[in-house]
Amino acid sequence: MSTFFDPDTVPLKWDPNPGYYDIVAEDMSVWHVPNNFPLEHWNLAAILRYHTDNRFLRLYGGNLFQLFKQYPVRYNAGSCSNRGPSIPIVYDHGEESTRMLYGANSRAEFEPGFITFRAINNQRAATAICSGVKPAGCNAEHYCVGGGGYFQADQCGDFPSFHHDRLDLKGWSASKEMTEAAVLLFYR
Repeated sequence: MSTFFDPDTVPLKWDPNPGYYDIVAEDMSVWHVPNNFPLEHWNLAAILRYHTDNRFLRLYGGNLFQLFKQYPVRYNAGSCSNRGPSIPIVYDHGEESTRMLYGANSRAEFEPGFITFRAINNQRAATAICSGVKPAGCNAEHYCVGGGGYFQADQCGDFPSFHHDRLDLKGWSASKEMTEAAVLLFYR
């Protein structure tokens, strides 16, 4: 049985996702799943799967909504050296490939094995999540997702500058696998 989006049944007023606001969790899992894979194959198809296991969400109100209240994702909310927490991760799949999913220039700016929240770039724009990495540089737009605030005109969307050099894995550009995957966040 498949489901689809029916615009005639959409309510006029959208309510926020109750999971983001209301669920209280201790840890989270992140999967990077290539687009257009059926749900039953997500586990095997994922290019990265990892989780936290240190109950870090207890320190930040139990969910991402509360964490981002402490570390807002907006322009000029911090600086390159004033980012949110970096939490160690346990890889379920992809540990050996994390570094290679990002461009050559990006690889010198991060340490694999973490999930980082609210990283700030040189232009003081905030990105929401650095998936699988802990930034050591100030060009988070090339390896972190989500965003708030100023990005250059050609940097928009949830992957603000993953195709900066327009070539797969050249310069600042991430791999095609990374840019064409959905980032799935699960509370644990």
